[in-house]
Amino acid sequence: MSKSNRRTFIKKSAALTLGFSALGSLSFSPKSYARIVGANDRLNVAIAGLGRRLGAFYEPIGLKTSNVNLLYLCDAMQSQMPKAAKGFEKWIDYQPKQEQNIFKVLDDKEVDVLINATPDHWHAPGTWLALERGKHVYVEKPCSHNPREGEVLVALQKKYNKVVQMGNQQRSAPESKEIIKAIHEGVIGKVYFAKAFYSNSRGSVINPIQQAPPAGLDWDLFQGPAPRKPYFHDTWDYNWHWYGWDYGTAETGNNATHELDIARWALQVEFPKAVSVVAGKMHFPGDGWTMYDTMDATFEFGEGKVIQWDGKSRNNYKTYGSDRGTIIYGSEGTVYVDRGGYRLIDRSGKEIKSNQANNNEGGTALGGGGDMSTLHIVNFFNAVRGTEKQNSTIEEGAVSTLLCHLANISSRTGESLTCDPSNGHILNSPKAMALWSRAYEKGWAPPAI
Repeated sequence: MSKSNRRTFIKKSAALTLGFSALGSLSFSPKSYARIVGANDRLNVAIAGLGRRLGAFYEPIGLKTSNVNLLYLCDAMQSQMPKAAKGFEKWIDYQPKQEQNIFKVLDDKEVDVLINATPDHWHAPGTWLALERGKHVYVEKPCSHNPREGEVLVALQKKYNKVVQMGNQQRSAPESKEIIKAIHEGVIGKVYFAKAFYSNSRGSVINPIQQAPPAGLDWDLFQGPAPRKPYFHDTWDYNWHWYGWDYGTAETGNNATHELDIARWALQVEFPKAVSVVAGKMHFPGDGWTMYDTMDATFEFGEGKVIQWDGKSRNNYKTYGSDRGTIIYGSEGTVYVDRGGYRLIDRSGKEIKSNQANNNEGGTALGGGGDMSTLHIVNFFNAVRGTEKQNSTIEEGAVSTLLCHLANISSRTGESLTCDPSNGHILNSPKAMALWSRAYEKGWAPPAI
């Protein structure tokens, strides 16, 4: 968050405090203030999934200006709930309910909003279950586990007319919005190419061993829509990202979602006409990581526009001077943009403008959150109320996520893909198109659209 935005938050909070002071003369307790002020547009919020993204929700829920009530904390692992409640103590002065069963949470008619921070395979099913019960949804990236789920979410959002927003939080960063607007207005001429990248130093992971689920984990609930299988150590705690395709979407779904979203936004492209990938597991050959850990992907669009993805999960060489970001090339110059701001460079290579944010949400550190997430979630809350336009609709999130799925499908099949530029469907390979959806546990198939 920029200094000016944070000052605005502080001013609004101060104004709200004055209102509290006035109510004090009527002998209301601080807890009562929170139930009275702006009650007509207060949102009752439930969070499902209390892992590494939990820190992203403290501030936007804790801000008095958000005018929300945290009604539920929910997780398939019992121990996550009291830990999350402890984390919220410095932000709120009341205790949310702790409920392991997400269906009980969604069936509570008092819940207005679901924040869906579950593992990837739960993102779309958790969202459509919430939509069917009349909830608005903030869903973490990627918004789907496979391409079909993205199509379902877009259709159901329209059917139920609820606000659905993916956690592509850089769409709410003031510096990113500023430079993308300038790109669209021609500051670097005609844009034609973007390089999106990510470098991390993830280490070796344990070889999974079949064992009983850990105490407190509802393994059946964790699996949710995925076909049932025995528990393997240490699946539930983040390693589900790397242990096969039942739950995760590999590093491309996990992180490329962000930078590919910025690249697509800058180039103003939607569905690709061709996708080609080179990928493999290049590090720690004997460990339990079953996905690729290195990928180069190329997406070709109409008008000669191209996006490339350079993803290195376990080689932290900062090829482009940073661990993550996007470089946009135009006929008259270049823009480097990441979570920390942007640099505008003319065609001769001279930097002509820079705007670096004073924020705390850069890099590849696990979990957390920060200023961009706060802005994005507050934007979602206000969009639910109808007082703000969404910075990114679920249509935008689903298309950016589709690029990740197409790269994964190309990697899994070993085929370059020819796609329908109107919807992204794969035209040249029945084998690849078979991965457009997935096998579901009985009773969990997506609703018909």
